[in-house]
Parts: sequence; structure tokens; C-alpha cells
Amino acid sequence: MLSTDRTEKLLADLAASPNVHEAAALATCNRIEVYAGVDKFHAAVTEVIELLAVHTGIAQAELTPHLYVHYDGRAVQHLFAVACGLDSMVVGEPQILGQIRTALAAAQEHGTAGRSLNDLVQQALRVGKRAHSETGLDRAGQSVVSVALDAAYRGLGVEGPAGLRVLIVGAGSMAALAAASLNRAGVRHMVVANRTHERAEHLAAQYGAVATPIGELVPVLGETDLVVACTGAPGYVITAEMLSRAAHRHPLALVDLALPRDVDPAARELPGVHVVDLERVAQDGSAQAAGAAQEIAAVGEMVLAEVEAYAAAQRAEAVVPTVAALRVMAADVVRAELERLRGKTPGLTDKDRAEVEQTVRRVVDKLLHVPTVRVKQLAGAPGGSSYAEALRELFGLDPASVEAVSAADTAGPTNNTEVRA
Repeated sequence: MLSTDRTEKLLADLAASPNVHEAAALATCNRIEVYAGVDKFHAAVTEVIELLAVHTGIAQAELTPHLYVHYDGRAVQHLFAVACGLDSMVVGEPQILGQIRTALAAAQEHGTAGRSLNDLVQQALRVGKRAHSETGLDRAGQSVVSVALDAAYRGLGVEGPAGLRVLIVGAGSMAALAAASLNRAGVRHMVVANRTHERAEHLAAQYGAVATPIGELVPVLGETDLVVACTGAPGYVITAEMLSRAAHRHPLALVDLALPRDVDPAARELPGVHVVDLERVAQDGSAQAAGAAQEIAAVGEMVLAEVEAYAAAQRAEAVVPTVAALRVMAADVVRAELERLRGKTPGLTDKDRAEVEQTVRRVVDKLLHVPTVRVKQLAGAPGGSSYAEALRELFGLDPASVEAVSAADTAGPTNNTEVRA
């Protein structure tokens, strides 16, 4: 998991990369994804992977086997599926929409999201909202926190958390979600610990909890029934040795939602200790998904349709510079011919001259209207780029003039690349 500071540094370095002109980083409990607009695909992928290794602190050789790359339409499809919750450990969990918004806001704040990436992510958010409002996907899964807590209650042999003594380790979005869920469920004794004590105090104040320094966990663990750990620490925050020194209460449930892990796997061997980690959450989420196959299939079809609609819109946008260049050329021709006419007809009144000029412009606009509208429609179909090429050939448009319009129009398409860790 990337902290906010690390995400900001990653975005800054991505923006400085020679082959990346737009970028956003999505960091959740089980994924780090970079969405980028690139100039040279292979060179850009190499740059992104190198920066992921630097900012996660994981050697590139160790990181690479866990990566996969999507390009163009597949990148769009993946983002739409992510926004719907289809790629989450718990299918349909809604928290991902907020995380995508956060990723876009960070990219906007740091100037790494241009119009192309902005439009793509905004469309993904709309698709995600549509999936939740028009299908039964919400019944297919709960949030990662909800599933993990339910597993912890089962391990403790209780119906719910009311009456439990809870320790939250971490103060990020996942910790806040856990604290809110537990508070709503009736927990009245909650302690929050975090590396930055001020953030722990801020989260604790929202739910009538107590903040404690993260270096003083051992005595707190001795008085705790349920621990929720979700920090961005590179090593274990709770070790088996700490639990042994704490003389922990029996039973004790440890919910580890961090990646890398916050809880030492050796804690599982201690008597009375139940550990719920992301692997366990994924298993429980898969069981839920199996019972909601129809809703998931419906959302999958929706994603495919939305991807095709997005691709058609992008293809239609690609012809815009050609159409604009054609209209600029036509305007130049009209202007030149009217100037020539002005020299040949000095006797025309201003009223008559204005009428002639308006008539000429109207004729040209009408002649261009149908072909320009039609070429935009045809360009939306697969292979539609050939129509723009035909238009340029038929009217003898200078490629440089088309490129100039394209450079001035940030609505043009870009190569969307996504790298996931």
C-alpha cells in the first residue's frame, strides 16, 4: 500500500518521465495501479515499473512477476470493471468508487491528469454508479472491512462487536471505515494507535475513542478482544512476541487488512488467536460472488457495452481535428474570394456587399455540413479512422494544419496504459 506522501512523490516522478504525459495512481488495500497516457508504449511501461519499484521499496526483479499491463481498450475495460467492484476481493464493494475519486483528485491537484485521463476516470465513476444503481451487485458483496469483521466475529464466537474491547491500528481510510462500522454496531470501548499520533487523535475523537502511541501497543493488546490493523508500515506492527508479552485476552481476533501484512503470521500459532487477513477475505468474498453470478454477469455485460460506447466516442473525437482543419481551409478560401470580389465590384453598397458575403458563407457551410456530420458518425464505427483519412485526401488538407488543430485541441485521444502491482 502507498501512503499519501509516497503517492504524491510517485505522481511527481511519473509526470517527469519522458514518455508519460498523464498519470493517476490508485492505491487500495490490495492493489497499486497506475493509469497513464503515454507516447511510447514499451518505453513508458519500463519507466512506470521502475518508479513503482522505487516508491514501493520492492526490488524490480521481485515486483515484476506480480505485474500485468493493459493497453488502450483493455485498460479502459479494466478500469470500468474496477469501478464496478468486479475486480475487488469482495465483489461489488462500494468503497472502490471513493478510492478512485481520491486517485483522480490527487492527479488533478498535482497536474498529472489531462483531459483524456480526466474524461476516462469520470466515465469509469459513472459506470460504477450505474452498476450499483441498476443491478443487484450490492447484494453480491460487502466492503472488505465488513467481510473481515464478520469473519472475526465468527472466530470470537459472538454475534457482533457490541461489548468488545477494540484496538484500531492505523488512521487511514480503511481504519476510518472500520471505526465507523464498529461504532455503528455498538462498540463503546475503542482505542486508536497510529504512527502519527495527531491522526490517531483525530480519528479517535470522531467516535469517542482513546488515542494511544503506537509504541505502547503491548499493554493495550492485553486488554483487547478485537484488533483491526491497516497501516502502510513496511514490516510487522503486531508480532507474536508482542502478543506473548501482552498476555492477551482469550480469545483474540486480529483483522489484518494491510499489504504488506501488519500482523506476524506466527501469531496464528498462539492459543486463542484468530487471524483474518486479506487472503481469508478474498475466500469469503469468492463464496459470496458464487451466489450472485447473475448480477455479476449483468454488470460484466454492462461494462463491455460501456467500453464500446467509450471507444466509439474516442474514435469520433479523433476526426474532429480533420473536420476543424477543413472548416479553417474553407473559411480561408471564402475570405480570399470575398477580397477578390471586393476589388472587382467597387460599386456595391455596404448592404449589398454584406448580403453577398453572408450568402457565400451560407452556401459553403451548407455544402460542408452533411459530409462533416456524416464523417463524425462514420468515424465512431470500428475502422472509422479511414473516413478521416479520406476526407483529408479528398480536400487536399495539409497534414501540418490537421496536426496544428489537434495539438490545440486537448480533446484528442491518447494511448491509455495501466500497470498494476
